[in-house]
Amino acid sequence: MKDKITLKKLERYFEISETALKKIKKNIIKNKEKQAKEIIEMVENYLSDAKYFKSKKDFVNAFAAINYAHGWIDSGVRLGIFNVTDDKLFTIK
Repeated sequence: MKDKITLKKLERYFEISETALKKIKKNIIKNKEKQAKEIIEMVENYLSDAKYFKSKKDFVNAFAAINYAHGWIDSGVRLGIFNVTDDKLFTIK
């Protein structure tokens, strides 16, 4: 089943990205608030899209939206906008 997007897999990715979102909101680098706000808004929009697609049982697009959301999170981490150290949730240098 590695080539299938199951509800279980989708829910696991929601859990990962929502946990990461909570952590970045608490760990914004001083003087990076404006950039952080923009990234967080994009993450929340993509997560909202993912929930919409999930509600329609469109797991492919839900999975894609979650991955875009997490990509925004990781870009903020790599750009030094968020101060996090968990290499299980984030792509850290």
